[in-house]
Amino acid sequence: MTEYLLLFRNASAENGYLATAQDMAEDMPKWQSWIGQIAMQGKLVHTAPVLYDAAIVTAEGVTAGPHKEANSLLVAGFLICKSDNRQEIEEWSRSCPILKYPNSSVEIRPLVPFPTH
Repeated sequence: MTEYLLLFRNASAENGYLATAQDMAEDMPKWQSWIGQIAMQGKLVHTAPVLYDAAIVTAEGVTAGPHKEANSLLVAGFLICKSDNRQEIEEWSRSCPILKYPNSSVEIRPLVPFPTH
């Protein structure tokens, strides 16, 4: 089985997430159900939201704040799962709760295992 990284992107406000605390509280049961369906199939490896607080490290130094794309989209969380085919992951992603927000997305990236010897 291949492991896949799903990156959840959403628009942000100037100094924080766009979603309010109320939005997040209302969305929690939807996230729990969505992730639970993947977990019940034995295909969930790990998942977590990420805090807005971040640092970007480059050869030139460290910059405070998360990486935002030009349209202020940023990574809001991730999920690692496994499947025998990418189409299954795409199907799950189409029902992801993040997609209720304008300009949000789920990026699917297959993970390459490191050789063990």
